[in-house]
Amino acid sequence: MPASPIRKLTPYADKAKKDGKKVFHLNIGQPDIETPEIMLDAIKNIDFKVWAYTPSEGIASYREKLAEYYNDLGYNITPENIIITNGGSEGFTIAIQACLDPGDEIIVPEPFYANYNGFACMSDAVIIPVLSNIDDGFALPPISEFEKLITPKTKAFFICNPNNPTGYLYSREELEAIKELCLKYDLYLFADEAYRDFCYDGNKFVSPMHLEGIHEHVIVIDTLSKRYSACGARLGFLITKNQKVLSTAIKFAQTRLSAGMVAQIAGQAAIDTPKSYFDKVINEYSERRKILVEALNKMDGVYCPNPGGAFYVVARFPIDDAEVFCQWILEKFEHNNQTVMMAPASGFYSTPGAGKNEIRLAYVINKNDLKTAVICLEKALQEYPGRVTMKETVSIEL
Repeated sequence: MPASPIRKLTPYADKAKKDGKKVFHLNIGQPDIETPEIMLDAIKNIDFKVWAYTPSEGIASYREKLAEYYNDLGYNITPENIIITNGGSEGFTIAIQACLDPGDEIIVPEPFYANYNGFACMSDAVIIPVLSNIDDGFALPPISEFEKLITPKTKAFFICNPNNPTGYLYSREELEAIKELCLKYDLYLFADEAYRDFCYDGNKFVSPMHLEGIHEHVIVIDTLSKRYSACGARLGFLITKNQKVLSTAIKFAQTRLSAGMVAQIAGQAAIDTPKSYFDKVINEYSERRKILVEALNKMDGVYCPNPGGAFYVVARFPIDDAEVFCQWILEKFEHNNQTVMMAPASGFYSTPGAGKNEIRLAYVINKNDLKTAVICLEKALQEYPGRVTMKETVSIEL
């Protein structure tokens, strides 16, 4: 199993805190946005006498309400198309185990959410990466690059939209290109939609569920972790119209018994969260994105594309090695007794050597702390002994 690039530097952050330093966490997608009050009230008002199992596919009333929610988004599904899972992570492991045999391959644009490697490893599947480039904002590579990698073992594509770790928002045209390849080679399309609600600058989210003629191929994995700032609820959804996939997936769901009852009660209440909550959240993230992207691009030698969605950026830094830098800033550096925790982007790539001088940052802390954190980061870059010139930065990237 691969180590998480998001969490593996935690011991150094813990040591920095013990030494009295304030650590700004830009490493992990744990929002500081308050969970909707309607969810918390649902938990406070629980009056059951027995904390019981739930059905393996999820509580019926919750699935019915979820179907209404997704149909408002144009998915055209029934409650029977939904299996409620213990987080989006379990949704992915069930999907892979239901659709792939050991040794089968999944094509993924990289950089990609690091745990996809872990999910594949757990199921003896193989990740096949297609490299995207920071200089064009991590847009989808030409579809011909994907087609070159298709073998008899290829069974699926992974797509995360908006993307974690880059924040890139895939267009309808890009999804249509993937659709044609899935239809041509009879492949599944796994769609991670955890960040669907976080799209900026008037850009619209497009799901594979919105595309014609591919419904039997699509498996959507969703979660309430980011949408409702409820990461600890560990509640997600596997959604597909493919009945054979559903009948196999439910066997895996039965084996782990059920998702948690309390989380589902809160999740059902969450569907009634008012639109004003999301309007406020999107505005907040938009402002944070502006602060972070502008500050990074003003730093000498740093380049950061402006992402269209989610709440992450991947930036290129004038450094010799992002892993070394991210450890150094926790171990050896402080500015006004403060430092920053970040995630080296190399952990989001499968291609050896890729992302060596790139870092993922999550704008999940309040604006004042974010401004302080980027000042701290700029000071660290000025002092870092492994800083390189612009020419050397390009050489590392190549």
